[in-house]
Amino acid sequence: MPKLVVRAIREQDLDGLLALAQRVGSGMTTFKPDRLALRLRVEVACASFAEQIAPTQRDYLFVMEDVEAARVVGVCAIKSAVGLVDPFYNYRIGTLVHSSKELNVFSRMDTLYLSNDLTGCAELCSLFLHPDYRVGNNGKLLSRSRFMFIAQFPHLFPEKLIAEMRGYQTPEGRSPFWDSLGHHFFQMDFDRADDLTSLGKKSFIAELMPRHPLYVAYLPQEAQDVIGRVHVDTAPARHLLEQEGMHYEGYVDIFDAGPVLQARVGELRALRDSDLFTVETGNATKAESPSLVASTAMQDFRVIVADVNPNAGSIMLSEDQQVLLGCGDGDVVRSMSLNPRKSPHA
Repeated sequence: MPKLVVRAIREQDLDGLLALAQRVGSGMTTFKPDRLALRLRVEVACASFAEQIAPTQRDYLFVMEDVEAARVVGVCAIKSAVGLVDPFYNYRIGTLVHSSKELNVFSRMDTLYLSNDLTGCAELCSLFLHPDYRVGNNGKLLSRSRFMFIAQFPHLFPEKLIAEMRGYQTPEGRSPFWDSLGHHFFQMDFDRADDLTSLGKKSFIAELMPRHPLYVAYLPQEAQDVIGRVHVDTAPARHLLEQEGMHYEGYVDIFDAGPVLQARVGELRALRDSDLFTVETGNATKAESPSLVASTAMQDFRVIVADVNPNAGSIMLSEDQQVLLGCGDGDVVRSMSLNPRKSPHA
């Protein structure tokens, strides 16, 4: 198995990041194969880890590196706050009731409200793993590494965390929701609107989208059926986030109707279950379940998966594991089980 570590991004990762972005299809607004945009984002990320910009402006970008191949094979990120500079739009699914006692008619109809309700929330975004590495625990390591960072630095984040999930597309790459709704107002295809949003040109959303509630029942059945439904490639990512304490509360993306998951930062599994341990050099006995182990330095934050048994305030790590984490004997690391413990009442 390759030696993999998720770590804070560096400026020299730009070429590897661009190569990875070129493998992503449409629908991931926050990770486009645009060299200039990626370079600017890497600069902001490096400044974020160096604490050179205000906490609300930070964009913590992480890469998964195959250390022996010196290759970037995955990416994920946490934006500290959304909507404070450019508006952040979602549809909130609401309900309108129409009734008439005289006619004995009572109807309850789902509606879509254009909303800025999630302004100021931190956001998990830009999750992508190279297809060659979608095996074993690699996806879990990449996704859950962000929760270890939040657990180590909870004071840097607002009360609420969100994650926009990529919405459903047909096998041919078509978005039924966009074709049935957004296309009529924007007069452009899905990829074009998605690209404009990724470049920060979001004013057209407010200019062109109707402000009044939209009745879901007016949409074709094909569009109704995909509201809150994820892209087939995104289903595993949604499951992982739900295991960490995130849930769907009726907000969806305005372009493809992908669900927005939410959680209170203080209720995340990583804040409940992770602990700090002192490193001891040695080869640990194989654990029943692997653990996430993270360094505690922000600028060179690192996370690995290790078969270890943290005990009584200490954790046994091999020299190779310490090299991957950039730590040594006597240093403090954070650890928790890679997989959520099953409830005895489940």
